[in-house]
Amino acid sequence: MYDINKVRQDFPILSREVYGKPLIYLDNAATTQKPLCVLDAMREEYLNVNANVHRGVHYLSQQATDLHEAARETVRAFINAKSTSEVIFTRGTTEALNLVVSSFCDEFMKEGDEVIVSTMEHHSNIVPWQLQAAKKGICLKVIPINEKGEILMDEYEKLFTEKTKIVSVAHVSNVLGTINPVKEMIRIAHEHGVPFMLDGAQSTPHFSVDVQDLDCDFLAFSGHKMYGPTGVGVLYGKEDWLDRMPPYQGGGEMIDSVSFEKTTFEKLPFKFEAGTPDYVATHGLATAIKYMQDLGMDNIHAHEKMLTDYAMKRMKEIEDMRIFGEAEEKDAVVSFLVGNIHHLDMGTLLDRLGIAVRTGHHCAQPLMIRLGIQGTVRASFALYNTTEEIDTLVEGIKRVSKMF
Repeated sequence: MYDINKVRQDFPILSREVYGKPLIYLDNAATTQKPLCVLDAMREEYLNVNANVHRGVHYLSQQATDLHEAARETVRAFINAKSTSEVIFTRGTTEALNLVVSSFCDEFMKEGDEVIVSTMEHHSNIVPWQLQAAKKGICLKVIPINEKGEILMDEYEKLFTEKTKIVSVAHVSNVLGTINPVKEMIRIAHEHGVPFMLDGAQSTPHFSVDVQDLDCDFLAFSGHKMYGPTGVGVLYGKEDWLDRMPPYQGGGEMIDSVSFEKTTFEKLPFKFEAGTPDYVATHGLATAIKYMQDLGMDNIHAHEKMLTDYAMKRMKEIEDMRIFGEAEEKDAVVSFLVGNIHHLDMGTLLDRLGIAVRTGHHCAQPLMIRLGIQGTVRASFALYNTTEEIDTLVEGIKRVSKMF
């Protein structure tokens, strides 16, 4: 394990106060704080290396290009992709998912074809498919869950038909914390000849994700949820699929040659990277990944599992506590309500105590409908959180509860 006190010193924001109280930041599933090394790396590049990548022959452009492509290699190694050709930089998980939905549907789906998603999906893995349903007449089929927040695998297998073209499922639920059995789900999909897209926004920050071991066909994740900058993310795709899919956007960088008669496209991964990339952010992302790797992904996972188990135990001491999501495999998120206290009231009053939590439907309204609620309070943990912070959260919840 790592020295948590030393780690917290890498995140200066954690030492600030809110409303005269020490900040307790438990909104990590929305975005994580950034270590100094990430901020320093990006500042250094803007100060000394800033130039557009790939197109320039001058020194600064070559330096910036080297950093940008080194970041691609860092990402490739982080997820164990076969080639950097399979690593596409995007603005985040949402754009990566939209890219696949749009390009895959354009090439491989027609009216009546089906995509399988789960009840616990984030809106970014629902709405893009619905847009295609309105545009092309494709159909969404939804995997149900049990009361603990676990996917019903028998029901999942029953959803496959000859019209099933792709499965797209979250690795970890951003509300329930459920770690889905995606390796087995991918195996079942492949038995039916169907590719599998994995939303890794809530898994890549917390434990090792090996795309070759999982055998997923696509993986999407975001930099800002894993201690990197906002506005940058990654789409991994197997080269065979990416080669066959049409470009998502057109413009500079993604072309081989352009005439008014015909345009040919650049090789992977550049075919899907139209325009100037956020090359400073990719360097920041690579620095964040190296920071996590230096701490050890297994160490991060063990620390956050300890926090999750501790929080579940402590919060069950609270009268009228309702916790949503008690899967056997659960990670880094506890969503809850207390009695009839509205989630917004609880979150607002916790904020006055310096405790930052998320309230609302968490971009998962279909899941809220399944749970029979409008929203929850969500505490989510990161590598820098402590059991003492959870104790303060518990005492804060008790204090707010007494007010009602």
